[in-house]
Amino acid sequence: MPVGIFRVCLVLITAIINHPLLFPKENGTVPENMEEIIQKMKEREENLRLEQLRLEQEIAEQEARQKTLEKAAEVVEESKEENVRWDIWTTLSMVIFLLIELWRQDFQEGNWQDTGGEEDDMAVLGKAFKGVAFPDKAVLASFYEKRILGTTGDMARMREMVEGFADDLLEALRSVCNRDADMEVEDCMGVGSMYENWRVRKPFVCDLIVPFAPPEPYCFRSQTWCSGDSFPPDEQGYGTIKVCRADEDVTGCICDKTKLGEDMLCLLHSQASTTRPSTEMEDLLCFKNTQYLDADQVMKWFQIAVTKAWNRISHKYEFDLSFSLLDSPGALKIKFRSGKSIAFNLTPVVQYENSDVYFISHFPRSGLAADLPSSTHWFLTFAVYERRFIQLVSKTLPANACHVSCLQILSFLHGKQCSLTGPSGLTNYHLKTVMLHLLQACPSQDWAPEKLEARLQDMLKFLEKCLHEKKLYHFFIGNGKVPAELGFPIIFQRAEPLNLFRPFVLHRDVYRKTVDTFHEMLRNTSALINEYTVHIPLAHTNGIHKESL
Repeated sequence: MPVGIFRVCLVLITAIINHPLLFPKENGTVPENMEEIIQKMKEREENLRLEQLRLEQEIAEQEARQKTLEKAAEVVEESKEENVRWDIWTTLSMVIFLLIELWRQDFQEGNWQDTGGEEDDMAVLGKAFKGVAFPDKAVLASFYEKRILGTTGDMARMREMVEGFADDLLEALRSVCNRDADMEVEDCMGVGSMYENWRVRKPFVCDLIVPFAPPEPYCFRSQTWCSGDSFPPDEQGYGTIKVCRADEDVTGCICDKTKLGEDMLCLLHSQASTTRPSTEMEDLLCFKNTQYLDADQVMKWFQIAVTKAWNRISHKYEFDLSFSLLDSPGALKIKFRSGKSIAFNLTPVVQYENSDVYFISHFPRSGLAADLPSSTHWFLTFAVYERRFIQLVSKTLPANACHVSCLQILSFLHGKQCSLTGPSGLTNYHLKTVMLHLLQACPSQDWAPEKLEARLQDMLKFLEKCLHEKKLYHFFIGNGKVPAELGFPIIFQRAEPLNLFRPFVLHRDVYRKTVDTFHEMLRNTSALINEYTVHIPLAHTNGIHKESL
């Protein structure tokens, strides 16, 4: 705008200065061709007027463009403000959503044992059951009698034979070991499905655990993930075992936990008592340059000791004994001359304090051993308490209660489906955990033998719910409702619940395969059961229904 006005003023000043009337020639005479001059002046004036109009038009266009730019800047500024407001609302919504999700998870974990509304959950769940023809009570009863009940006698005879041989083998093991330097082996105990009477799939395998202790003057001091120190999530359920002298107060002095410096000395412990030769600790089956018991070293020691023990007593038996699995310290197989064989597991364990919780070195026939963070981490097994709980609850149930039958049928179905479609992430221990939860949640009268069909469906629906949520909590850890008669350690009752389905959260491919296998098992339930069931006449079936009514 100022530039345009300056141009107009400059043109007018130039015209005035060059006007002939203001600055006449030196002779002062009026030119003769006045008319021609006037005509030129008019033309020049017209040109100046046109130039002025053009300049005014340019100035108007510049002002219009300036206004357009200002409006565009205002629109951009408004859009930025709207985006900022939208980002704030989005962030606030995400924060609220996360808080709600955290509260929901905390609520579920804090009330995982509150199963008062279990029947309502069962009614809401069971989506996978739609369109599935589930066998009735008569078919299930016939299947159980034909396929499962007949194996009970075989299991009892096998347990008796294996236990007798294991006792003889361990006695020989004690005789070949150096009592002053080697580990002290105690009597074995039977655990697992064979001793809880619900194993159905052959070959039958007895699981025996063998507690052992260090020679005098040493002792084991254990530390679990729930003992107070922080453990990473992948180490929950594990613990470490430290080999110490019996007269050493580990908890009363911090000299072994902090570096004192070269010029400082612990007044409670001398240098000789705190520092031991590495070879001595390795002889005590510890990890190199540490005082922590090494599961791999224990495996090697136990295999060598068992081999020596068998060489001492082999002449008494008319069969051969060998290790059936190289990665399990006590996976043994008895081979008879007739070609038959019997497999059993003799696994070394360490007792946790004065309880019946044990640190187990390896899990035979499972992938749990591969999940160990290191060879100094030992998994805790509650198998003895699980067996006692089943025995305790069974005393309050009706005669011929169906809880074991349900677990046997479910284990059979899952095993058959895995043989068809391949292994899944579910194990028999998961199935047993489901039964333990329902045993605690359901009234005793609900386990009457005539309610087999209903309880089996409850177990399947509960398992479906756990798979959907990727949450199946360990029955004992974090369970404040464990009967006091069991004498279960309070430290594990007060611990945070341990999710057995945590691997499904980390491995989505395994979870997808497990869910697909479970749904396929539901669809094949009738076919799998009918395959092993004698045909039942219609009149007999109707009679059973009338009696149940």
